[in-house]
Amino acid sequence: MTPLDGALWLVRHGFAVFPTDHPGHDRCAGVGRGHDPATCTDRGKHPCVPFTRAYTLDEDQVRRSFEGKLRNVGVAIGGCPDGPDGTRLLVVDSDRPDAIEDTAATFGYRHTPTMRVTTAKGYHDYYWAPASLGLGNGLGQLRGKFDGDVRGGRGYVIGPGSVHASGVVYELADPEHPPVPAPAWLLTALQAAPDRRAEVPAQASRPTSGRLGPLLRFVLESQSGERNTRLFWASCRAFEQATAEHPAVAAALLDAATHIGLSEGEARHTITSAYRSRAAR
Repeated sequence: MTPLDGALWLVRHGFAVFPTDHPGHDRCAGVGRGHDPATCTDRGKHPCVPFTRAYTLDEDQVRRSFEGKLRNVGVAIGGCPDGPDGTRLLVVDSDRPDAIEDTAATFGYRHTPTMRVTTAKGYHDYYWAPASLGLGNGLGQLRGKFDGDVRGGRGYVIGPGSVHASGVVYELADPEHPPVPAPAWLLTALQAAPDRRAEVPAQASRPTSGRLGPLLRFVLESQSGERNTRLFWASCRAFEQATAEHPAVAAALLDAATHIGLSEGEARHTITSAYRSRAAR
């Protein structure tokens, strides 16, 4: 399956798609304010268009975007039409094999098989979730119990037929298996507030809005393609101002980052990189 094959399969099954960078290029083809293609090291994943509004469900548009071009395919989660009974798409992104199976067992349940795309590290499981829940990219109570991320709302994932930077091709595990309703245990866990007691010491208080507020607003005003760059810059400035309150600062930045659509794993990596860069000085 090529990226074009994958994109056509997706739109024929009701999934909104858009072109992303392909690792076969000499430099990243991704676009967006704050993104520097010349220095990009996370190849094959950056959108080539403003994906929250430039996705398509049209086969002719797919051919124009992918045919004869070196592109991977992205799935715009929020752009996909409603599923059964007005449900919305939710994708569970496992960073290793059996990650979601192990997490389900931790909560006392068995994993519910659904549409699955294998990736370089694990897989993407596609589910339908009630639209009324408004699920985004937050992990809720899965934080610390699941090796991966959850993508919903304004998020996206790389689709089948795409090529990972390692050379692994994203593949449909079973093209005949459609998404199924997300299990109740998963929906409950995603809605619950995460337990940050292990992350934020009791003596650490939230930084005052007077010091951190402008930096959080800077993150919250990010547009697609610049979210990580702005988060990194704001994190560096925040840790310069309040190193002693590192856990509370990191928690506030993480809240803002997931609110604008970054996955928790991606946001954590960026915030940690910023903290280490400041600590090394």
